[in-house]
Amino acid sequence: ATFMEDNSMLNFFMDVKAGDYFYDAVLWAAEKGITSGTDATHFSPNAACTRAQIVTFLWRAAGSPEPKGTGSFADVPADSYYTKAVAWAVENGITGGTGDGKFSPNATCTREQAVAFLYRASGSPAVSGGSAFNDVAANAYYADAVAWAEKNEITGGIGGGLFGSGNDCTRAQIVTFLYRTYQGK
Repeated sequence: ATFMEDNSMLNFFMDVKAGDYFYDAVLWAAEKGITSGTDATHFSPNAACTRAQIVTFLWRAAGSPEPKGTGSFADVPADSYYTKAVAWAVENGITGGTGDGKFSPNATCTREQAVAFLYRASGSPAVSGGSAFNDVAANAYYADAVAWAEKNEITGGIGGGLFGSGNDCTRAQIVTFLYRTYQGK
């Protein structure tokens, strides 16, 4: 993204068009330093996000707060771009990892994981009732997160009464979720 003299932003991502549902979210995320493109001219909206990327986006959206510690996952190197983000996420109850002392930073993040992280980052607010999505079981670990996201218009699902449970979370989707949660903050 490039800024003009009046501080407005020009979009130089060739794969992000003004009519795309994620257009405003991508510009917001680039302007706020939450994420940039995958190269100088591409955002890669349909590329799947890793767990490391999503936690890093959340951390940056929260203002990149300094974590109290460095974390202790065997698969999170001390010098990685996501080390502080993972430590912050653990300290704030956003994630506990994937078990066996691992965070699985390079694993693709699913839509339910992304919404669960966002819900927890927002303080896990109380939710009354479940979601209207057919593919979200009432007892699923992410059920309250999806109901919260639906009620707060963070997601409307993928169509056909489905949330997309188990689907990979794309760069466009997570940036849109973040934008709808944090815009104006």
